[in-house]
Amino acid sequence: MSTARVLADVTVAIHIMALLYIGLGGFLAWRWPKSIFVHVFFALWGVAVNVFPIPCPLTALEDYFRGLQGLGPLPGGFNAYYLYGTVIPRSLLPLVAVTALAIVIFSYVGAWTRYKHRDSAPAHRMRQA
Repeated sequence: MSTARVLADVTVAIHIMALLYIGLGGFLAWRWPKSIFVHVFFALWGVAVNVFPIPCPLTALEDYFRGLQGLGPLPGGFNAYYLYGTVIPRSLLPLVAVTALAIVIFSYVGAWTRYKHRDSAPAHRMRQA
């Protein structure tokens, strides 16, 4: 297996992790409130590359490694090539989009609620020996 193939595969794995973070990363703010700022950036970026003609750097990187292997760029981009029609049926894309948005909103509401009530939670006390 060539180095370019391995690097393309690693890029795909990182891309999948980034998508999972975009969808579910808001829940990390329930534990680490300041992480919400990183997640907001990723969430806005995810929306922007899907709504506007902005190239995703991870897709560009995978295309570069594919080019080193003599392959063309991903037809239709990362989501269209790996997800739409395979993992997610195209007929369900609107439902998936609404569900993903609802999950992100729910995670943000939960993070805000936990942050707002952080001082009212009982403090943990260390036992003295």
